[in-house]
Amino acid sequence: MPERWITALHTDDAGAEDAAATRERLRDRFPRNATRRMTRLGIVLGSVLQPLEPGERDALVYASTHAETHALEDYLDSFPTPSPTLFQTSIHPSAVQQNLIQRQQPVREFLPLTGGADLPALAVTAALLSPATRVILCGGEERGGWLLDAGHASDRTFAFALALSDEPTGAIGKISIQPTDLAADAGSLPLPAFFDLLRERRACDLTLRPGRRLVISWT
Repeated sequence: MPERWITALHTDDAGAEDAAATRERLRDRFPRNATRRMTRLGIVLGSVLQPLEPGERDALVYASTHAETHALEDYLDSFPTPSPTLFQTSIHPSAVQQNLIQRQQPVREFLPLTGGADLPALAVTAALLSPATRVILCGGEERGGWLLDAGHASDRTFAFALALSDEPTGAIGKISIQPTDLAADAGSLPLPAFFDLLRERRACDLTLRPGRRLVISWT
């Protein structure tokens, strides 16, 4: 039964906040003018990653269903005179990589994951099975525009970052994945619901697809 101790948790629930407001609210957490070159998700995710200070011995698991589709929206909206700046943003590194590159910080292992309703269970499993002593499990979404109507964007902006250790020192909780038979009531846990569970520090014991039981407790 893989399990780890939760030693830190940081979240940012930006909701329907527009990109300009997000940049203004968080600009003091980044070097001068850095936020101009970052996506909204990069900024929000960076704000929750910074206190954890990822290091070269850490593993980093990143989960996002839609990632930064809004950056692509902005570029396409600039036609018929496409913006070179918005094009560069649309092919940016991921939100996590933006922050690692900015800090010139290597990590032992970087595992980006995407998916639908089963993404959190898969991301937690990957984090628990990592050989690293310390694993940072992070994720988030940025609010989309017209792609939201097609189901290819998130309706809210949020980010979370968990520090997971194989030692109980300083723990604020525990997280584990337990194998279980696929029950008739097995459900799913989309990333926004997983975020709300973490933000509110709610204990859970959920039977999820595919054959996993997610258990989270807090001290």
